[in-house]
Amino acid sequence: MEKMDRQNWDMDKVEQEEFEKKTVAWLGDLAAKSSNIDPELYTKYEVKRGLRDLDGKGVLVGLTEIGEVHSYIIDEGEMIPVPGRLTYRGIDIRDIVRGFMTEGRFGFEEITYLLLFGHLPDAKALAEFKKLIAIYQNLPEDFARGVILKTPGKDIMNMLARSVLALYSYDDNPDDISIHNVLKQCLKIISCFPSIAVYSYHAYSHYHGKKSLFLHSPRPELSMAENILYMLRPDSQYTQLEASLLDLALVLHAEHGGGNNSSFVTHVITSTGTDTYSTLAAAIGALKGPKHGGANIKAYLMLEEIMANVKDWEDDEEIAAYLLKILKKEAFDRTGLIYGIGHAVYSISDPREIILEYYAGKLAEEKGLEKEFKLYTKVEKIAPKIIAQHNKMYKIISANIDFYSGFVYKMLNLPLEMFTPIFAVARMPGWSAHRIEELVCAGKIIRPAYKSVAKRKEYVPLDKR
Repeated sequence: MEKMDRQNWDMDKVEQEEFEKKTVAWLGDLAAKSSNIDPELYTKYEVKRGLRDLDGKGVLVGLTEIGEVHSYIIDEGEMIPVPGRLTYRGIDIRDIVRGFMTEGRFGFEEITYLLLFGHLPDAKALAEFKKLIAIYQNLPEDFARGVILKTPGKDIMNMLARSVLALYSYDDNPDDISIHNVLKQCLKIISCFPSIAVYSYHAYSHYHGKKSLFLHSPRPELSMAENILYMLRPDSQYTQLEASLLDLALVLHAEHGGGNNSSFVTHVITSTGTDTYSTLAAAIGALKGPKHGGANIKAYLMLEEIMANVKDWEDDEEIAAYLLKILKKEAFDRTGLIYGIGHAVYSISDPREIILEYYAGKLAEEKGLEKEFKLYTKVEKIAPKIIAQHNKMYKIISANIDFYSGFVYKMLNLPLEMFTPIFAVARMPGWSAHRIEELVCAGKIIRPAYKSVAKRKEYVPLDKR
């Protein structure tokens, strides 16, 4: 066996760093070049990129009873956009929200029950369910110190995924994928996940932001939304409207059909027969992406830049001009995207956005932020027109839930680093329901086809290359 000359290894730290930099750059260029597929081949072989047809309609790859996203009707073979509709287990999200909001109740625990078990609980069942959640909300002994505080990361979403994987070691029967055991695992993760998210933020802000470290234990009598605010704030104080708005945001983000990226990942990973912790950690990783759960941060930061650069917030023309600069890649992050506007499925409207906008207006009044809220509403109306004109689009687009969620979180004084983790807390019941559904109904590993378009090559010996 050939051995490498020892002198090739005798490098000091500076030489190693320079070698690494030069070599990785060279290899990176090679990797990019070798991975570049001719875009025309996707058309030639009728590849459904993004698992979507050319008209944007999703490729049907599965069935679900958990959530339904409806945005169009078929009339004589033609797709006709309609106002968006979202149902949880067949119940319209608007009716769900109207139910608990008008009665002055918190809804997230109730919706968690609905997503997992297929029907709304009666008062007794809901009380028993909340009692179980309260029992499960406490983290394993020494978990906070040994897992979260001991190795704080620079990204909270990665800390969440790592923490969920770490819970595997605290489970006496982690690989049992019987429905009863998986349900128990999911309920425990759903219940303690707010604590994991908040503690991860505190660890991050202490070790990387040099802020004071404090950890409040969750209180069993509080809702999940209340506990998040209670544990997050130094004084644990919050208003009823603040807690209600956070609870509403959790409900609206809890589920969005089986085809959204992170829920689909849940189905894919579950189909392999792997454990609950690996599955949900993968879902968190999918949600982290700026094209998915991370979009609310982008939308918020974009609006902050607009506020800083548009002098007259009442001037529609000045607002439109700055939005055009963003589209032309001359402003914000230079990607040409106006975040929070447009959706892969919704066209005319996103029902979640409509609901959140209404209540965001109420919170803005309480916080004295009516001027900022009005600017948001102006951008919401102007942006689709600018996009349609600039991109010569004929598809109707509108604002999605990410457009207002960041603003709501800002009004709740949630740190920017918590925006996407809050989304993860909200989506955990939906992921859990999809995991159970996949285990009950599937049986086959999900394995779509990829066509190789590589040209055949002969092997060349090393001394002849």
